Amino acid sequence: MSDQLHLIPPPPALSRAEGLRRLDALVGVDLRPLADRYGITVFRDGRRNKGWAGQVVERYLGRSPNADKAADFGDWELKVVSVVPDARGAPRVKESMAIAHCTAAELESTPFEDSHLLEKIGRLVVVARLAGAPDDGHSPVLGAAPFDLDAPRLRDRVREDYDEIRWVVRAEGAYALTGHIGRLIQPRPRGDGSAWGFYARARFVAFMLGLSDRPD
Repeated sequence: MSDQLHLIPPPPALSRAEGLRRLDALVGVDLRPLADRYGITVFRDGRRNKGWAGQVVERYLGRSPNADKAADFGDWELKVVSVVPDARGAPRVKESMAIAHCTAAELESTPFEDSHLLEKIGRLVVVARLAGAPDDGHSPVLGAAPFDLDAPRLRDRVREDYDEIRWVVRAEGAYALTGHIGRLIQPRPRGDGSAWGFYARARFVAFMLGLSDRPD
């Protein structure tokens, strides 16, 4: 029987429309009990798993968390971001959003149109969750929004950030990269510094969620 497993077709990909429909049913639901149900660790040895909420939503949509560079659901990518109330009680994106990662060598050799950054950010679903106290003891889903990087001017601005990051790597080396680079997308080191992450600035994420009229 095990020799025939390759004959079993993979499950059909989840369309973005169906994903959004399922996520609509998740609005108002607290993610912490779901984390326990799915066996996803929120804290270990006193340290918080920063990606726990995203892992919960992935499992809810039927996908096991992994480190693949390809988009999560074939032709669209899922992102979960933390939102907190501002001084007036209005929702505010808490921090920048991780999008993709690459090595310095990949940055040097890969143009924007072939990049993992574009593959990930080109077609998104961004889920907003209310960030609780430091222990994230209560974190309900506030909503989900689709985002497409199809507006020419916006796409050009993301490309400009990517090209600037590439220029710094080529001219000065990867260790010259800082979070100050980029208007919409910023680079950050990952792990020991051998890889770099692309992050959408918080104001850009707010634009994706419809919380702001401008991406910067």
